[in-house]
Amino acid sequence: MSRIACIPSPRDPADATYDFEIPSRKPWSRVVKKGETLRIVDSHGQQAVDTLLYNAADFAERYSAQDTLREQGSAYVVAGTALISSEGRVMARIVANTGGAHDTSAGACSCESNTVRFGHHVKYQHACRENFVLEVSKYGMTKRDVVPNINFFMNVPVEPDGKLAIVDGESKPGDYVELVAEMDVLVVVSNCPQINNPCNGFFPTPVRALVWAAEA
Repeated sequence: MSRIACIPSPRDPADATYDFEIPSRKPWSRVVKKGETLRIVDSHGQQAVDTLLYNAADFAERYSAQDTLREQGSAYVVAGTALISSEGRVMARIVANTGGAHDTSAGACSCESNTVRFGHHVKYQHACRENFVLEVSKYGMTKRDVVPNINFFMNVPVEPDGKLAIVDGESKPGDYVELVAEMDVLVVVSNCPQINNPCNGFFPTPVRALVWAAEA
């Protein structure tokens, strides 16, 4: 996945209308208006950022990993990818990317999956699914509204036998992915708390979210 083209952005962080550091292990959300640009920065490198999108006017329409992969004909999210909704509409487009290929197949970690994969001693460790449930509850949604997500900066190669592997991340400190909203979207993030596999370098760290106003 290191062969994915690096597409930098011309945007200056000093011009951002919003700039926030998402603490390690924590959830975050914000409505990004149509035409606005959201940049997610992997501040320290090798930090998975689990992300969901919802139509801000109708939460029943949300990001569809299946439709996005089918429409792109690609196993990963990269610069140029259109993020497709459950209604077949474009929610946002990736317009800049320095962080390599981003996974949208492996899903979010949960207390249950951690227990199956790593043993009962990790059952009560916090996980992305729990972060998502906490955050979407602020908008009247429940765990039934948490769907398969994007894993920005998470390195998930497809092995020769077709299985997905979770291996050391390739993103470097300061790498970012940038998307432009094609509708008003509620963006929900879990800054992944996983410490049992290498998706976060076994040490979760903060990430940064910046928003730029729509271009005139």
